[in-house]
Amino acid sequence: MYTEDNQLYIAHCDNGPIYMIGKMANRHGLIAGATGTGKTVTLQVLAETFCQAGVPCFMADMKGDLSGISQAGQMSGFIEKRCPEFGITNPQFHGCPTRFFDVYGEQGHPLRATISDMGPQLMARLLDLNETQTGILNIVFKIADDRGLLLIDMKDLRMMLDYVAKNAREFTTTYGTVSSVSVGAIQRALLALEAEGGEIFFGEPAFNALDFLQTEGGRGVMNVLAADKLMLNPKLYSTFLLWLLSELYTQLPEVGDLELPKLIFFFDEAHMLFKDTSKALVDKIEQVIRLVRSKGVGVYFVTQSPDDIPEAIAGQLGNRVLHGLRAYTPKEQKAVKAAAQTFRTNPSFNTETAILELGTGEALVSFLDEKGAPCVVQRAKILFPLSQIGAITDDQRKSLIRKSRLYGIYDKSFDRESAYELLVEQQKQEEKRLQKEAEEEEKRKAKEAKEKERSRSTSSRSTSTRKKKSAGQKALEKTLNTTASTIGRNLGNSIVRSILGSIFKK
Repeated sequence: MYTEDNQLYIAHCDNGPIYMIGKMANRHGLIAGATGTGKTVTLQVLAETFCQAGVPCFMADMKGDLSGISQAGQMSGFIEKRCPEFGITNPQFHGCPTRFFDVYGEQGHPLRATISDMGPQLMARLLDLNETQTGILNIVFKIADDRGLLLIDMKDLRMMLDYVAKNAREFTTTYGTVSSVSVGAIQRALLALEAEGGEIFFGEPAFNALDFLQTEGGRGVMNVLAADKLMLNPKLYSTFLLWLLSELYTQLPEVGDLELPKLIFFFDEAHMLFKDTSKALVDKIEQVIRLVRSKGVGVYFVTQSPDDIPEAIAGQLGNRVLHGLRAYTPKEQKAVKAAAQTFRTNPSFNTETAILELGTGEALVSFLDEKGAPCVVQRAKILFPLSQIGAITDDQRKSLIRKSRLYGIYDKSFDRESAYELLVEQQKQEEKRLQKEAEEEEKRKAKEAKEKERSRSTSSRSTSTRKKKSAGQKALEKTLNTTASTIGRNLGNSIVRSILGSIFKK
C-alpha cells in the first residue's frame, strides 16, 4: 500500500506498520524462504505497491499465479481476519495494468533478442562453452563486427562460424588461432540450443527493454513474463533475464537516487543465475547490479535460501524479507545461522530461532532507513494483496494481450539481410568466379592442345617431304653413278680398241 510521502507499506509488526522508503527502493533487495512460505505473495504485494506509486515492475511468472495481479482481488476469511491487525477497515481491491510476455510467443508478446545484442559472453554461457571455445566465439563476433556482418539469428551465427573455420589461415595472424574442432563443438551446442527453442528467441524485431518503463493512469505497468515453459531450460531462463538487466543498464541514463525508482526488476529463482557460472561472469553481474542502481533500477532477487546469492552481490541487497527456512541437515543449519547474521539484531527475539518458527505469510523484515542504513530486523506479517491471488483464465489473458499498447509491435517476426544472406551471396560470387576461372583454364588448355596438334601435323609433313626428297636424291645419284660407270666403260673400250688398232696397223 503506497502512501503520499513516498513510503510503501509492506508489512506489519507488533510495533506497527513497516514501510519501505521510496528513495531507498533502488538499493536492491532479497526475498528468500523455503517453498510454500509465502515468497510469491510477498513479491505480489511489493509489485502492486510499487504499481500504486507509479513504478513499473518486471517479474517472471513460474506457475501462472502472478497473472492474477491483473485482476481485482476479493474479500476472504483470511483477509477479513487480517484487516484489524493491519489497521485496514475497508480494503479497496483492484488489479494492476498488466502486460504479458513470453519468449515462445504463446502466452504473451514475444520477447526476442539478436545474437549481437546478446554478445559473446552471454552466448558462451548459454551454450555452456569452455574457455577455448569462448575465445573462438569472441573472435567470430569480432570478425563479424569488423566486416559489418550483422549477427541477428542462429543461422547467421552458424554461417559465420563456418566462414571463419574455412578461412582460418586468413584470420590467424590478426585474431588468433581458430580450431576447427572447437568450431565444431560450438556448432553442436547451437543445435542443442535450437532444439530447446533458442531459434524462436533469437531474431527480429528485437525487444526494446525501455518498453518496460511505462505507466497507465499514473500507475506502473506490471510486465509479467510467462516462465513455466522457459523454466524447463534454466540456463536460457537465467541468461535471458541477465540480458534484459544488461540492456536496461546499457540504455538508461544516469539519474542517481530518485524519490522513486524508474523500474523494479524481480529476479525469481535467482539461484539459477549463479549456478555453474564462471567467476568472470559473476564479476560482471556484480558490476551491473552495483551500477544499475544509479540508473534508477532496483533489482530484487527471489530465491529459497540467502546463501544462493554470492557474497559480493548479497552485500548490495539492502532491503530484505526472509520467510521461514528449513534446517534438517548440517548444511541447512549453517545456512540459517548465516542468514541470521545478515540482519541487524533485535534484542526482543532471537533471530536464528525466529527463522525456524516463522509461519506462512510471516517474515523477518529489514529495510533501509533514510540514511541508507539497515533498520533493526522485525518479525512481521506481510500485507495481503489487493489483486487476485492465483492464475487468470486463458480468455482473460488473450483479452489483455489484444488491448496492450505493444500489440502488433513484436508479434510478427521478420528476417532482414544479415550475415547469413551476405555470406551466401559472397559464396555464390566466389563460386561464379571459380567457375569462370575453371572455364577459362579449360579454354586455355584446349587452345594449347590444338596448337600442339597443329605443330605435330606440320612437323609430320616436313619429315615426310624430307624423306621423299632423300629417296629421290639417292635414286638420281644411283642413276648418275650407273650412267657414269657405263660411259666410263664404253669410253675405256673405245680408247683401248683405238690404241690396239693403231698398233696392229703398224
